[in-house]
Amino acid sequence: MILKLGIPKGSLQEATVEIFRKAGFKISISDRSYYPVIDDPEIECLLLRAQEIARYVELGLLDAGLTGYDWIVENGAEVKEVADLVYSKTGTGKARWVLAVPNDSSIRSVKDLQGKRIATEAMNLTKGYLARNGVDALVEFSWGATEVKPPKLADAIVEITETGSSLRANNMRIVDTILETNTKLIANLQAWEDPEKRRKIEQLGMLLEGAILAVDKVGLMMNVPNQHLDAILEVLPAMNTPTISALTDRDWADVLVILEEKQARELIPELKRQGAQAIVEFPLNKVIP
Repeated sequence: MILKLGIPKGSLQEATVEIFRKAGFKISISDRSYYPVIDDPEIECLLLRAQEIARYVELGLLDAGLTGYDWIVENGAEVKEVADLVYSKTGTGKARWVLAVPNDSSIRSVKDLQGKRIATEAMNLTKGYLARNGVDALVEFSWGATEVKPPKLADAIVEITETGSSLRANNMRIVDTILETNTKLIANLQAWEDPEKRRKIEQLGMLLEGAILAVDKVGLMMNVPNQHLDAILEVLPAMNTPTISALTDRDWADVLVILEEKQARELIPELKRQGAQAIVEFPLNKVIP
């Protein structure tokens, strides 16, 4: 069994390779090849633009792929959404498709777009938004640099943003959010019905979700005198209840906890003051709930 998997090329490429690494898969991408090498004999990768992956998965040319929810909607693709993978090119946040206009524009709401010209890469997404609001406007495809189109080439744009900084830098303001999006692991409907392929896709989804859950988290392990255990537990934040194990010395316990990495720098000195010893901080690749 070989699973044909689409990997997003472009802005998400580096982040995707890193998430796969944390999930336990090594992907090697050469500069001129669209066929990345992965260290799993059951997976065959193809590097494609995220905009295309949902369509190829729907058609069965790919068994599965990683693409944004926005491109599933834009293509109207009938696929199985397997895993919600909230990561992006700059971190772990979601992105938004927004309606934006120049700061000095008179447009204040979607209703003000009647008869106006809108530039965007997400044509169907924009047309659907206008239709839902009963607005008739001209939607034109933008090949890039969409932020610079208004006011001379367009009255407004529909553009994707994570922080809004690029829009602000181009003297634009957000009027409305059209869609919130993040990466999804999707599967072809027929491939999902194949027991072997489904097993592999589910396994991949679980490991990728675990890798994302582990981002910016660390483990802390320490030895604690039993007489100080309650005080230590009071200062420990945790995803779940800390794990407490007995040591050969019955007066001591081993405590293991998972927490945000930025919390560790404040906690470790306090844990030491409360009597913890042999404190070890270690990175996490995956956290499987």
